[in-house]
Parts: sequence; C-alpha cells; structure tokens
Amino acid sequence: MNPKVSVIIPAYNTEVYIARAIESALEQTLTDIEIIIVDDGSSDQTVEVAKSFTDQRLKVIVNQQNLGVSVARNRALRAAQGEWVAVLDSDDWYAPERLEKLVLLAEETNADMIADDLYLIKDGATSPWSTLIQESGEHLDQIIQIDIVYFVETDVYGQAGLHLGLSKPIFKREFLVKHGIEYDENIRMGQDFWLDMKCLIKGSRFFLEPKPYYFYRSRPGSLVHQSKLSRLNQCCIATNSFMQQEVVKKNPALMRALSYHLAVSKKNLVYFQVLVPIKQGKWLTALTEMSKQPGFFYDFIFRFYNILERRIQYYVMGNKSVFDMSYNLHIKRKTTN
Repeated sequence: MNPKVSVIIPAYNTEVYIARAIESALEQTLTDIEIIIVDDGSSDQTVEVAKSFTDQRLKVIVNQQNLGVSVARNRALRAAQGEWVAVLDSDDWYAPERLEKLVLLAEETNADMIADDLYLIKDGATSPWSTLIQESGEHLDQIIQIDIVYFVETDVYGQAGLHLGLSKPIFKREFLVKHGIEYDENIRMGQDFWLDMKCLIKGSRFFLEPKPYYFYRSRPGSLVHQSKLSRLNQCCIATNSFMQQEVVKKNPALMRALSYHLAVSKKNLVYFQVLVPIKQGKWLTALTEMSKQPGFFYDFIFRFYNILERRIQYYVMGNKSVFDMSYNLHIKRKTTN
C-alpha cells in the first residue's frame, strides 16, 4: 500500500542542518509516510548524515554532480508514491503534528494543495522571531481559499504581503501527475512560487491554514543573498513566459497582477544592476549602468530615505524588528544550492 505522504527533501551542503530536518519528518504524528532525500552533489558530509538514519521509511538518492534544486526536487517527485507530497528544505523542520493536521484539513476542504503559516527563525536562535502571516499585515484567524490573482497580488518583490511563494504547501500527488506539473528546471531560485502558479492556473483548490507548523530558517550565508540579479532576471523571464499562456491572457485580473509583478521586478533589477557593481568596487560598470537607466537616481533617493528611516527606527527608537522584516520577507528567496 502506498504511503499517505511523501516528504521530499532536496539537499546541498547542509551537513549541519539536515539531521534536524530528517528527525522532524520521522517524528511526525502521522507515521504513514516515506521520506525521499535527494542530495544534489554535496561536497560536505550531507550524504553521510542522511544515510546514518536507519528508518526503513527513508530513501537517499544521490546526484553525482550539482544540477540545481529544481532537478533534485523533480527527481524526488518522480520517485514519490504518497497520496500527498510535502516539501521540506534540508535546513528547515516541521512541528510534530504538521502533516497530520494538514492532511486532515485538506481532506475536509477537498483541497488539491494546502499550506500553513511559517515560523520565521534566525539561524542559531532558539525560538522564532515572528511568522509569515504576522509580518504580512494580514489578520487571518480561520482557513481561507487562495485564488491565483490574490496569490500574485500579495507576493510582490520588496512589498508587504502574504508572500505565499515562501510557503510550503502539501500537494495532492494525483493532481500533479494528471497535469504533468513539475518544478521548472531553468529556475534556480523562487521555484516554489512558480510551481504553485502552475497548480493554480490548472484550477487547483489551494487553502491556507493560519496556524504555523513549519519552521523556516534564515541563513545569511545561503546563495540567495548573493544572487539578487540572477533571481530577478529569472523572475522576469518566468513572469513573461507565464503571461504568454492563452489561459492567462483570457484573465484580465491575472494579467494586471502579473504585469505589476513584472514591472516591480524590472525596477528592482535596474536598481541592483547599479548597486551590485558599486558594492563590488566596479565603478566603471556601475557608471555605465547608471547612464543606461536614468530612473535609477529617483529610485535611489526614494530607497535612501527608507534606509535612513529604518536606521533611525533601529538606532534611535530601539525598534529591533525593522531589519528583520526586510531581511526575511522582502529579500529572502531561499534555495538549497
């Protein structure tokens, strides 16, 4: 008999963290599960740590070279046999009751995918500093259904909102297989957002449970914090591609939401095309980019005012959370490799 849930864990050089992720899956109150780890060419002891667990529900697959997190996740998806598929990043972990709670709610609502709130916790901290919903400004006290327009409108780069592209839904595997839905292997960052979009455009019933059962770790040293230009470029390409679909063109509200999403991404891309070379000391490159983008100066002045305001809040007013909110929600799009 197939398991109720397949937990897929892509991993890359997370020897320090992956044991906790695996333990949190093995200790679920819902025991009818399988755990599929795909190591994506790690150069540390990640594979050895994963293979040190002897539970028969655990399977370790090893990519001989680094192929990207989407490739690793797709390999796990193809191996999955569960009725539901749950994603777990190798540096995050679950609350013990997470899968049992979400599967029960999914069955009650006839969901194709269901997400919970996320605990936001800094690397090395003993307790979360906030949750995704708390930082969004939304006030949710009961389960709600998420439609595709709302999903896009509330997940815009650098702006307040739910940012459900950061969430980790569980998916009905039958729905994914029926529609041939997998991760886009050309996208190395922000893959969750676009997988969710593929599901929603196919009519997936997506629900959000406002209680948090997923612990989302912030790691400043992860690749995502060093790759703003690449991430924004990929976001622009993916958004453009999505907007070319006929089913999207026939939905004016969705086209407006995606157009705004694209415009904001392009604006941020212009900004970082100048800022990144400045930080790297490549002044000629920065000046060349400035000359191409006259709107950069207005944007820089606006951002400088916000930066100054946050520093006043932090150093003068003692508001220690101002940088946390920016760091975790407006910048972070975690990747495993």
